[in-house]
Amino acid sequence: MGRANDSALPGFILLGFSDHPGLEPVLFGLVLLCYLLTLVGNITIIVVSYLDLPLHTPMYFFLSNLSLLDLCFTTSLAPQTLVNLRGPEKTITYWGCVVQLYTSLALGSTECVLLAVMALDRYVAVCKPLHYAAIMSPWLCCQLALASWLSGVANSLVHATFTLRLPLCGNRRLDHFICEVPALLKLACVDTVVNQLVLFTVSILFLILAPALILMSYGFIVQAVLRIKSSESRHKAFSTCSSHLTVVVIFYGTIIYMYMQPRDSYSQDQGQFLSLFYTMVTPALNPPIYTLRNKDMKEALKRLFSGALCLHHGRGLGGRV
Repeated sequence: MGRANDSALPGFILLGFSDHPGLEPVLFGLVLLCYLLTLVGNITIIVVSYLDLPLHTPMYFFLSNLSLLDLCFTTSLAPQTLVNLRGPEKTITYWGCVVQLYTSLALGSTECVLLAVMALDRYVAVCKPLHYAAIMSPWLCCQLALASWLSGVANSLVHATFTLRLPLCGNRRLDHFICEVPALLKLACVDTVVNQLVLFTVSILFLILAPALILMSYGFIVQAVLRIKSSESRHKAFSTCSSHLTVVVIFYGTIIYMYMQPRDSYSQDQGQFLSLFYTMVTPALNPPIYTLRNKDMKEALKRLFSGALCLHHGRGLGGRV
């Protein structure tokens, strides 16, 4: 597939939801709505976090990175999906598929690591509040964010390259609405044991190790919160952490099911609806989850709409938890 003669071949036919033609108008409306909500919600979070001085803390720095990730991730997939759901021709060019695969893998992998970094930030904020500003310095926050992005790019280079090198022997009918690794492996006309091994190994790093670190962090957080005597402080700590934990459960729940199951048990029809959920719905859910359950963000939004938002005069990450 990644060989020179393959580059001149036509692209792929994305069968997608062709077996459910009656659902396509509904899915088109759902994808369009989710995409618009993703754009509005995540751009709002980025702008408010940048302009509002009280939000210049590590938590909102990482949240801005997450919003940027969701924006780019959905944008790499939603326009092509809308075109295929609306028109009779459901195709994607070869290079369009390559770009989509590399981009979505890189951004999805980055989000796996970034969610773990955000859990670390919450652990330090709750368990070591007196040392929070010193530990979560601007330099460390930038390094952690950079490491998240680079790890995603590295995973994409390995993952996508191994997949795209598989010979397809003319198989171009992709039973999916996007170019995704499990669906592309089904097209290969050779043994894919090595690819499955690579997929499983990388999945362990991103989909097992990262959630394990998150659960460990929240284990310490729960212990620390239960020791807090003030009910108001305890509620604030739980409220701040619950938003992140909700996003973690939704994101990892669907993606682990997609990538950690054996290829033989992979159901294309089931996989497409799961993919639709974590590629389109989840990025649209993140902004309301973080804003509706976050007092600081709600206050910043009120200041934004009232015209009293604190203007940015040099970004700093230190400050309040």
